[in-house]
Amino acid sequence: MENHDIMKLTPVTGRGFTLIEMAMVLLIVAMLLGGGLSVISAQIAQQKFKDSQKILDDAKEALIGYAAANGRLPCPASAASNGIESPVGGSTAVTPCTNPYNGFLPAVTLGMPNPDANGYLQDAWQGPTNRIRYAVTTAIAPGANANAATTPNGIRTATLATYGAAPNLRVCGSATGITATTCGAAPVLTTSAVAVVFSLGANGQTGVVGGIDEAANQNNDQVFVSHPPVAIGGVNGEFDDMFTWIPAAVLFNRMLQAGSLP
Repeated sequence: MENHDIMKLTPVTGRGFTLIEMAMVLLIVAMLLGGGLSVISAQIAQQKFKDSQKILDDAKEALIGYAAANGRLPCPASAASNGIESPVGGSTAVTPCTNPYNGFLPAVTLGMPNPDANGYLQDAWQGPTNRIRYAVTTAIAPGANANAATTPNGIRTATLATYGAAPNLRVCGSATGITATTCGAAPVLTTSAVAVVFSLGANGQTGVVGGIDEAANQNNDQVFVSHPPVAIGGVNGEFDDMFTWIPAAVLFNRMLQAGSLP
C-alpha cells in the first residue's frame, strides 16, 4: 500500500472536544467565574462599609477633640470653603454657621488626614458626591445666642442645664411621619444630638437618592434618618446612608474631663 492508504487504515486512539462539549466547559467556567466575582464584589462592598464607618468614627472623635480644645464645635464647611469651617472662627450671635444642616465636615479645620484635593474628607467609595456630611445644632441656648455650640465659649456660657435640653438635631428610624423639626410618628433614635456626621454610602458615587429616607438627609433641615441598609425596591426606597452622632451629654462630659468647662 501507499503511505496515504496506510494512514487511512490507522485507527484513531484519541479525539478532540466536540463543539457541544466545548460550550459546556465554557459555560461551567463562566458560572464559576461569575460566582467568584460575586463573592469578591460582596467582600469589597463590605470592606468599604467598614472603612467608611471607621472614617465616621474618627470624624466624631475629631469633633469632640476640637470642642475640648476650643470650647466649641466647628461650623460645617460649605461647598465652596475648601474644607474650612464657614465662617472661619465659628459663629457669633449675629453671624451663624452658613450651612448648619447641609454642610460638610471641615476636614482642614479639624486637621483630618487624607482630605481630597479640595480639602474635604471622603468616605471609602470616594465618588464626587461622597464627601462626609456634618450638621450642627443651632439651638443650644435660647435668647441672644442660640448658636452657642459653635460660638467661642458659647458652650461654657450655656451651662449643662440649658445645653443638655436644647439641641435641636433629630435622628429618626424612618422618614414616614417626620416633619421638618420632629420625628413625628417615626421611630426616634435621638432628640439630643449636638452634631450629626454621615456618609451618603455607595450610591453617593453617582448622586443617586434612593428614596424618601435618603432624601430626608439632604433637604437642609434638622431631622435626619438612619437605619440599616435597604436594597432597591425596599420600603421607602433604597437606603445606604451611614451615620454617627454626638449626644449633648457625651460632649459636655468629654469637655469637662478635658478641663475646657468648669
